[in-house]
Amino acid sequence: MATSAVPAAITALLGLLVPAPALAEVRVIDGPPPSTNFSEPDRLYVGWAPGTEVAAEIRQEFAVAGARRRNEDATISCYLETRDGGTDMAWCRNRVFELLAVVENVLRATDAAPAAPSLGGAVLWSELTAGSLIQEQGPNGAYAGLGFTVAYRARI
Repeated sequence: MATSAVPAAITALLGLLVPAPALAEVRVIDGPPPSTNFSEPDRLYVGWAPGTEVAAEIRQEFAVAGARRRNEDATISCYLETRDGGTDMAWCRNRVFELLAVVENVLRATDAAPAAPSLGGAVLWSELTAGSLIQEQGPNGAYAGLGFTVAYRARI
């Protein structure tokens, strides 16, 4: 019996995001950045956000009397970033929220993807929760970053 759904949830989330057509031009990365490459305008990190080493946070409790099953509530740290190479901050800000909308839509149930909120059955449900926007003008142009979390509940 698994002690946590975190590994399966992160793998399943990547499995939904990597092939998403609307993210075809976005580099989706498992975990922290392997390098800073300013030639890639859009990146999505799953299991990492700048300023923290926390990939996921979990909390568990007994699901029912008898202590045979547990509920796990967790959040997975994620981060989106976009660069334009110029000074158009509004474009970067709009673009990073456009990409966040894609992630949110990937997590929504549809007729074509009824199991999306359960991350393909890895968890009971998942949803995009908190986020925070970072903006800066640097030597490589305008930059917008958006840290967010994907929360889930699993039964283990």
